[in-house]
Amino acid sequence: MELLRQAGSAAIGLLLSPFYYVAVLLIMLQYMRQTRMERKMFHVRLQAWPIQLGRTIIAGLLVGVLVSCISLFLGVSVTADAVFWMWGTAAVLVMIRVRYLCFAYSAGLLGVLQWALGWTELGDRSDWMGSAAGSLAGLDIPGLLVLVALMHVAEALLVRWQGARFASPLFLEGKRGKLVGGQALQGYWPVPILLLVPAVSGGSGDVALPWTLLLGDSSQWSSGFTMLAFPMVIGFSELTRSLLPAAKARNSARGLLFYGIITGIVAVAASFWSPLTLAAALCALLLHEALVAVSYFREAASAPLYVHNDQGLRVLAVIPGTPAESMGILVGEIIHKVNGVRVKTKEELYGALHVNSAFCKLEVLNYEGQIKFAQRARYAGEHHQLGVVLAPDDKADYYAAAAPASLLDLLWRKRTAKSRQRAAASSSTSATL
Repeated sequence: MELLRQAGSAAIGLLLSPFYYVAVLLIMLQYMRQTRMERKMFHVRLQAWPIQLGRTIIAGLLVGVLVSCISLFLGVSVTADAVFWMWGTAAVLVMIRVRYLCFAYSAGLLGVLQWALGWTELGDRSDWMGSAAGSLAGLDIPGLLVLVALMHVAEALLVRWQGARFASPLFLEGKRGKLVGGQALQGYWPVPILLLVPAVSGGSGDVALPWTLLLGDSSQWSSGFTMLAFPMVIGFSELTRSLLPAAKARNSARGLLFYGIITGIVAVAASFWSPLTLAAALCALLLHEALVAVSYFREAASAPLYVHNDQGLRVLAVIPGTPAESMGILVGEIIHKVNGVRVKTKEELYGALHVNSAFCKLEVLNYEGQIKFAQRARYAGEHHQLGVVLAPDDKADYYAAAAPASLLDLLWRKRTAKSRQRAAASSSTSATL
């Protein structure tokens, strides 16, 4: 009963905490930016950001319940100061890159700062700097890193489950200035957690836990226990020119799972032997950046997938609720024939669609190179377009800027696509057909 009372009190504190709502706001801004990008390049909205936001909130709540249950057996010594330090660090980092909102960077950086603080005398000062130094020195960095590792294992499951749904098509500048298609996979989840922590005052008093905790010194729990609300954020950001969204999501999930396991092992070891704390913090930072670097170099070494070839036109995206979706056309497939006519350009595709105003028959090459047939009646008053976004050609108007987004980009609605200067603007053909 005492545990339920403490959990209820922490849940109320979570509802009153601004950090969870800040996380939701930042995620909303990111998805709104993605929608602006799609409208700029394709003149159509492929995904509704409120649906994406709702999906992430629900999934984050489920993960929060799971992690909160696991935390009952961890024994991390997280305090309210730790929550402020983590969010304060994240607020600074997100000004540089939105992807730095991930708490792996906050916890890792705080671990490095705590180690560096040990070589100074700031903790001996009596002013605000001394208070801040004392607060930083008191953080349970191994415990925070264990939480980060646990969250990344959960993130791996979320990416495997939902990652491909967050794919957004892009036109990108490839080698020698040629445009190629790509898929941006960006998923962020606000995760509210209720942590079982040692009580300083106002805790459970003489009520002891009936189970043994994994981490921490048992003497820390002599005053009993309490529950602490800790809103966290997890997320991933990937860009692929060479893989289907589902394949890229699988690769990312494997990397995140590896990261979570390795970081968790080192963090648990650091909780029992403090000299490993710096190694655990560096592991959290460097392994995370290694995942980004490996993904980048793999993409750079792979041939682009989203380009047209002699067999036909490559599908970059399928617009929901259109004939293309009902006919089962998938991302990455090649439209080979339309109403019996071979098509190699968007103009030829547009003309072939009007060969028969009452019926549409397609020959499509799937990802394995096999021909599949798709057909559908066309109804009066129905939208005249097929409902696909094709890979770019040399007539594309815009392409995505390569620079990663910062918080300022989101707040100032900074331009998300670059315009291509062409000699004959009137020759432009929409990528959406």
